[in-house]
Amino acid sequence: MIAPARSAAYQVVRRVFEENAYTDRALRSAVEGLDERDRALAQRLAYGTVQRMRTLDHAIETLGKRPVRKLDAPVLASLRLGAYQLGYTELPPHAVVDDAVELVRRARLERAVSFTNAVMRRVGNGIGQLVDSLPEGPLKHSYPDWIHEIWSRDLGVEESLALMRAQNEPPELAVRLVRGEIVGEPTDVPGAYRVRRLDETALAEGRIWPQSRASQLAALVVGSQDGERILDSCAAPGGKAAMLHGKVVAVEIHPGRARELRENMKLLGADNVLVVEADATALPAELGDFDRALVDAPCSGLGVLARRPDLRWRATPLPELQLALLHEAARRVKPGGVVVYSVCTINAEENEGIVDALGLEPEPLGEEWPRYAHPKRPEFLLTLPSRDNTSGFFIARLRVA
Repeated sequence: MIAPARSAAYQVVRRVFEENAYTDRALRSAVEGLDERDRALAQRLAYGTVQRMRTLDHAIETLGKRPVRKLDAPVLASLRLGAYQLGYTELPPHAVVDDAVELVRRARLERAVSFTNAVMRRVGNGIGQLVDSLPEGPLKHSYPDWIHEIWSRDLGVEESLALMRAQNEPPELAVRLVRGEIVGEPTDVPGAYRVRRLDETALAEGRIWPQSRASQLAALVVGSQDGERILDSCAAPGGKAAMLHGKVVAVEIHPGRARELRENMKLLGADNVLVVEADATALPAELGDFDRALVDAPCSGLGVLARRPDLRWRATPLPELQLALLHEAARRVKPGGVVVYSVCTINAEENEGIVDALGLEPEPLGEEWPRYAHPKRPEFLLTLPSRDNTSGFFIARLRVA
């Protein structure tokens, strides 16, 4: 019998690479009915296998002597999952190999059973030495070359390597306290608590909200006040919108995500938030005269790769969209008001490059939050997973003339 956690992780790996599914969403359905321990192991195995795909494929090809592109999808998924366990966990190798073989057999690929067994045994004997022998870089840490090139260009090679290492580790679990009390460790971001596990009951009752310290920081930087009109241009799923004071207009273009946003605002008791379904690059004429705006724009997500293991294989920079969103938000804010631009990525072309192109005067955020000051442009904030143990966010606050 295949271990339940391995079976669930295998389902996730197949869905991610065969159906282009998101790892977190595929995991939710795969672990239904499992106990807490098996859920945690399934997540570790699935996330780790997806993260380490490039390195695992290199090991399979080098030690198994077969190009991965020639393998049947079920066989490749089994080999990747098995190789991850053999290379990066302390799980018993014999159990890993046996389950890898059985997964292939269950996929009715009997002709590939002996091949799978042989490759798994060779990988088990050699993957540790192989990975250790790789030079420091994107192959060893399993990232596309372009991500390493961007980080090296913007922050230097050593910081790029540190970012790659950091985002292969489980991220800090932080929540925002909405109301009541919490069992957790206070942090330097007001309202943000570090917790060991997510209290599902408190979450279901809207007393807490899972949200990284960096994400919460972006909402705090807005500085919204009661009595003001606030625009949140790209609001779903609503963690930041629910933190804003005043009369908030939360915009979301996708009907399904807008529905989720409304449900979340109700859960969190954010009755000051009005959800509007609209394109934030071309807002309805009646939406204007705002005191402040938050543009938490879609981006390549290079600061949240630890939480989104599949994103490194599908990430795309979106500078044109980001600039269009900022231009539209700035048009809807009163003279003297502010626009906060935040993105969960680490890429100068999507970060300071966008602000420079917009042409609005940035306020000196590094003076307010010196710990998170951008290392090269201290008027901005740049949280770094390698330095700050939270998501990577770029944050700028701009004054509208």
